[in-house]
Parts: sequence; structure tokens; C-alpha cells
Amino acid sequence: MTIFRPCIDLHEGRVKQIVGGSLTDEGARENFVSEQPASWFAERYERDALVGGHVIQLGPGNEQAACDALAAYPSGLQIGGGITTDNAELWLGRGASHVIVTSFLFDGAQLSFDRVQAMAGLVGPARLVIDLSCRKTASGYFVATNRWQTITDAHIDARLFEALAPFCAEFLIHAADVEGLCQGIDEDILTILARDCPLPSTYAGGARALDDLDRVAALSGGRVDLTFGSALDLFGGRLVRYQDCVQYNQRQRQA
Repeated sequence: MTIFRPCIDLHEGRVKQIVGGSLTDEGARENFVSEQPASWFAERYERDALVGGHVIQLGPGNEQAACDALAAYPSGLQIGGGITTDNAELWLGRGASHVIVTSFLFDGAQLSFDRVQAMAGLVGPARLVIDLSCRKTASGYFVATNRWQTITDAHIDARLFEALAPFCAEFLIHAADVEGLCQGIDEDILTILARDCPLPSTYAGGARALDDLDRVAALSGGRVDLTFGSALDLFGGRLVRYQDCVQYNQRQRQA
């Protein structure tokens, strides 16, 4: 059953929507900067009974805002961005339902199963989300780390999902090439998720219409959830109404 999952993207301590792949040490291309704190969004998600949302820290300077969001919706949000074995338990203790991990699992461009096992052993697979955010190359989709700037050797296919599935509860996939552009979802990666991914997963990137929820449901057989970002009126967009997404989830629960 596909549902809408909310997000809180943090950059320089503020809730923002940025163009995927544009984030560097010098800044990022911004679609939206909120006047509201992260806690305001978390409180609203809790009030609207939205589950499985994620808080992503895009670079340094976001720890306090992330803590405020988790405190506002205890056990209701996942946390990602800079998560390692040194701080994963700390973030769970601050109220995160799960930790989302990407870059820590890689040694340079190579996936390290020693690190995967260490993280899963520390927090337990039931509280670990593996982020396989990716970019498309001539050879297919590959996981991108280091703020989506480094293309790794981890090819998103059935073998990768099969190898990682025992260590986590679900997967998060940002299609970095279309993230923040509001030009439509990447149907090719969604087809791969539907065909090869054995666990629940959430897709983010390019969604621009409420009908994209139904499209994701059709492509995935209801096995993949969807996040809206820059298209959402909650983040200054004009293409998708947040309240319509809330009502969509309500209809799904009643079905």
C-alpha cells in the first residue's frame, strides 16, 4: 500500500528544499527556505498522523534543528545525515525511530560489509534504514555518497538488495539526478525497486503531482512509498497540496 511520507531537509540549521546534486561546501541551489523551525513541521506531521517520515541533515550545523524535530515527534521520524557507529545510538536516544545511513557504509567508493554489519549489530536491523540514493550512469544506477557527489561501485540491482536486506528494515532512495527539479519521477528506478527490492522502500525525487502517488503505486504494486519535496505547498511549491497528501493517506488506511 503506497503512502505519502513526509520529510524535513535541513541545511545550515534551516528547513530547505535544494536541487539534488548541487550541495557543496560552498552551498547549494535552493528552491525553498522556511521561516518555520524544523519542530513546526514535525508537530504538524504528528498531528496529521503521518508515519515513516525522515529528517535529513545536509551537511554540518543542523544538529540542534534535528534534535528539536525529533523531540516534537518522538519515535515518529527517521534521522539521516552523518550517521555513524559513533553517534547512531545517540540519535535513537534523542527520539528517532530509525537511523538512515549511507556514506558510513562505504570505504571510498566501495561498499564495506564490515561497516554494514557493525551498524546493524549496534542498532539492530529493525531500526536501520539503508539509504541507496543514486545517480544514473551509462551502466545503470549506482549509489552516490558524499552529498551525492561520489558515484560508488554499488550497482542498484537484485544482488545488492539481496545482500543488504538482512541488515535493515527498509531502504530510502533519492533519485539525485531529478531531486528538486519537479520534472517528474524517475520511472526506471521505480521499476527496479518494484522488481528487485524485497523490503519496504521510500522513493524521493522529481514528484510533481498528486497523481504521482497512484503512479508509484501502479509501478511498484503498492510496495514503494513516495516523498514530495519542492512541489509541495508546505515547502513553497504550487503543484501539490499537503492536505491532499494527508487525505490520500487517510483513504489508504480506510481501504
